[in-house]
Amino acid sequence: MNTLNPSGEERRIQRRGGATLDGAPVAYVAALTAVMIAFTLVPLPLSVVIGFGRSFPLSQGLYGLIGWLLGPLAGALANGIGVLIGVFINPQNTTIPGASVAGAVAGALAAGVMGATGLRRRWALPLALLFVLEYSLYGGRAILQNGADARAVFAGSFINWSALFLFISPLRALCGRWLRHTNLRYVTVALFFGTWISSGLAHLTSATWVYFVNNWPAENWWLMAPAAPLEHLARCVIGAIVGTGVIAGLRATGILKPLHAAY
Repeated sequence: MNTLNPSGEERRIQRRGGATLDGAPVAYVAALTAVMIAFTLVPLPLSVVIGFGRSFPLSQGLYGLIGWLLGPLAGALANGIGVLIGVFINPQNTTIPGASVAGAVAGALAAGVMGATGLRRRWALPLALLFVLEYSLYGGRAILQNGADARAVFAGSFINWSALFLFISPLRALCGRWLRHTNLRYVTVALFFGTWISSGLAHLTSATWVYFVNNWPAENWWLMAPAAPLEHLARCVIGAIVGTGVIAGLRATGILKPLHAAY
């Protein structure tokens, strides 16, 4: 029996995704931007309006997911454009459009850094400092300038400072590892807690902007204390359910993975 021994140089086959934005194919960015537009148009039925707030859209539960699917920069772009168009079409789902866009961008950046590898893991420190500054301005204005009860501010901003604490803690890196786990149960847990962090920091960015423009009454901090965590749990459930299905589908199809994707 004759054995064929190739004499030529070994060739390597590499998949190419065409035009990309920070390692993510432009087609992916466009598709997920459209998803963000659609979800920004749909308000969550459980949403509670307090003071200057509005009903929050379902897209707030996906800010982190877009960052994990595309990477921090491409995800931030998709979130920002998608939310901008979405709130322009349906302004009832925002208080200040610029604040909503800034929050969406911050959510994708925070999520993308959570799942980052290599040098991009170092982005966590400047981002953490930025969020600490935001919370200091947010809470400091309420307590020092507007005379709000410190206990009320602490309770009313629970989703913000808890997200910031978890982002700084080892849970950030743990979520990044579990997002890549072969067992989807770990992926679901990572998506839930990762959404708590990313959407909480997105909310912090938006709320800081809104509070500096429209100071709500000091009494509203106590009103937000029980309502805000319930809304945030809804965001986390949306992120975990939708995210698990999307990631499972992408893994099954073997579609080209963006360079900085975290799944």
